Amino acid sequence: MKLSALQQSYLTRRANSFRGSAQLDSSGDAAVKSPAAIFWLVIHGLCCLISLVLGFRFSRLVFFFLFSTSLYTAPFRGGADIAAPLNVPPAANRTAAVSTASRVVVGRHGIRIRPWPHPDPVEVMKAHRIIERVQREQRSLFGVKNPRTVIAVTPTYVRTFQTLHLTGVMHALMLVPYDLVWIVVEAGGVTNETASIIAKSGLRTIHVGFSQRMPNSWDARHKLESRMRLHALRVVRKEKLDGVVVFADDSNMHSMELFDEAQNVKWIGAVSVGILLHSDDSSSMVQTEEEGAVMPVQGPACNATDKLVGWHTFNSLRYTGRSAVYIDDKAPVLPTKLEWSGFVLNSRLVWKDVDKPEWVKDLDKLDGADEGIESPLSLLKSTSVVEPLGNCGRQVLLWWLRVEARTDSKFPSRWIIDPPLDITIPSKRTPWPDTPPELPSNEKVLIGSQEQTNKPSTRTKTPRSRRSRSKRKHDSKVIGVQVSTHSEQN
Repeated sequence: MKLSALQQSYLTRRANSFRGSAQLDSSGDAAVKSPAAIFWLVIHGLCCLISLVLGFRFSRLVFFFLFSTSLYTAPFRGGADIAAPLNVPPAANRTAAVSTASRVVVGRHGIRIRPWPHPDPVEVMKAHRIIERVQREQRSLFGVKNPRTVIAVTPTYVRTFQTLHLTGVMHALMLVPYDLVWIVVEAGGVTNETASIIAKSGLRTIHVGFSQRMPNSWDARHKLESRMRLHALRVVRKEKLDGVVVFADDSNMHSMELFDEAQNVKWIGAVSVGILLHSDDSSSMVQTEEEGAVMPVQGPACNATDKLVGWHTFNSLRYTGRSAVYIDDKAPVLPTKLEWSGFVLNSRLVWKDVDKPEWVKDLDKLDGADEGIESPLSLLKSTSVVEPLGNCGRQVLLWWLRVEARTDSKFPSRWIIDPPLDITIPSKRTPWPDTPPELPSNEKVLIGSQEQTNKPSTRTKTPRSRRSRSKRKHDSKVIGVQVSTHSEQN
């Protein structure tokens, strides 16, 4: 009895719970189906359709027109406003036709139509002068306060590639933003060829000759060039040129940062030089892992505190027996242990009767020993006083390269073409000749016979007429007769 009573009570409670949930569901459906909810759903769908059909921009304008009357002004202009002339000041170089007729308006702004699309050359030159003045002011504010004169020393001699090399170093020196004196020492005496090249620079030049001629071997050439540079230093001492001495060889390539760093030298400084070698043998430029990677750079080596502790020289051992001996050899040309172009000097080091450090040797005591001087370090009693430049030798500021023409080269003398060049391509509509090349007589006969046997007959189209029609009928008859006779023979 107890069990049946418990079961009956459980069933009644479960039925009541189901009844309550049904009532809740029915109340939720009634809420969803209320007229207010349906009205807002319809309004929402209507707004979506309006946005899709008319676009978001127009619907936004309609909204602002309806609900914002004081904060919004219409973005459109009337026809009278557009037709009215713009108050644009007339330009000085505008022509009368353009100023009266050409009016292009985009939105609220007018577009100025120039009479000529290219810039005015007078205005361009004014802009260049303004840029030059700005750069000059920037150098005076942020650059060297009291720049010294740059004294460039270049040994040279007349040869096939002299114009090529000397023109390159000349243009580099013309770009130097400091006062510059160019001392050109020419082996074999002063010549008109060299004088005509350096005269185009417009720089202050001192062209001096050297009695000895340039030898044909690289070793002897390096020694003679050292003597020519010492001769230039004696010219500096004689003329009492005040500034910094830069050894600018004619075949080297220089960066403008080199001349900026030269202004920071107190007595003598050193920079890193990149060594560029050329060789036809690709195996000579490849190193094994046992040899290790050696950078082709000469320059000062510093420690962690940026103090000079030694020198990094070019390793020439792997080129033993494969380097060039004479100037016209095809083998790579090797530099000396320390090139002169990697040093910068204060010109007062070579002056007489001036206060200079005790560790500097006198040039008069070097007379007769010029051949033993391989670098400016020979002018010093102690090499520890050299000032490393270019972020303590971490920046390569110039590149060393030696490239010369062979003795059997066919380059024109002084690069002047006389007599004129032969015609290899005629000046016609196309760069190639229209006529085919001439063939031997026997080949002409064979080709002519082949063309006569294989070439089909071609006729140009003529306007239709009775005569042409009759001629075509006659030709067809003849061809038919030939075909019939040929079939009978077979």
